[in-house]
Amino acid sequence: MSSNTLKKRSRIVVGVAAAVALTVAGITLVPSANAATVSFPKGPAPSNSSIEAVRGPFTTTQTSVSRLAVSGFGGGDIYYPTDTSAGTFGAVVIAPGYTAYKSSMAWLAPRIASQGFVVFNIDTLTTGDQPDSRGRQLLAAADYLTGSSSVRTRIDRTRVAVVGHSMGGGGTLEASRSRPSLQAAIPLTPWNLTKSWTGNTVPTLVVGADGDTVAPVATHAEPFYQSLPASPGKAYLELNNATHFAPNSANTTIAKFSIAWLKVFVDNDARYQQFVCPGPGAGLAVDEYRSSCANFQI
Repeated sequence: MSSNTLKKRSRIVVGVAAAVALTVAGITLVPSANAATVSFPKGPAPSNSSIEAVRGPFTTTQTSVSRLAVSGFGGGDIYYPTDTSAGTFGAVVIAPGYTAYKSSMAWLAPRIASQGFVVFNIDTLTTGDQPDSRGRQLLAAADYLTGSSSVRTRIDRTRVAVVGHSMGGGGTLEASRSRPSLQAAIPLTPWNLTKSWTGNTVPTLVVGADGDTVAPVATHAEPFYQSLPASPGKAYLELNNATHFAPNSANTTIAKFSIAWLKVFVDNDARYQQFVCPGPGAGLAVDEYRSSCANFQI
């Protein structure tokens, strides 16, 4: 077990003990938004309706970044909460798929931001960039967002996640392999010629679609998930009656479980673990769900 994991677990034990002590004493514990704390809860206690809502509890605004003003990626749109009283927020970078632009993921970015994140929905350098390039671009965008952007002071730069569709989803796996300090990754109907990600140690939610003929789950999403280590956390969500392009339009299931995953692993907010452990059963929206809940490190 790494020293970082031991430190994180020891901080969690101390934090839980303190919370219990305060509760017993009749004191309501309000977690600090300071980046030195263990948990970073944002917003009220969640419910199914709150994370399925088109907009969450935070009012957001956006700013655009020209591709001419940056290097290493193609610019994009930043969505962020206007509230400055809640402390710093975790950051999420979203990449589109092959031949696509940021507009293809524009529905998801503000939806996540309204739940208490700073979200950068990017364009890639060219629409034909392969997953390895998209992975590097996700990281370049993350570095710009946390280090140079106009909203950098609103971000806890130690808490960054990546999301991507198709080859952008393959790019999230590439980015996670290159930068294990990422807190979460969410590949949506991902495509990548590399099938094994045994060395990835970033908590990863893989979202597949049962009707995907571009990146069939049997040769992409499922082997990606199966190759990932159980710890610090992984899950596989297969959409029912859905295609490869399901992430390109508003999808409550994708949004709900993406938000929950980000809350659990970027914000360390245990209130959201109920949605991913044990997770949803099969139904109209979900064909199947698997996870390594017993091995989650939060």
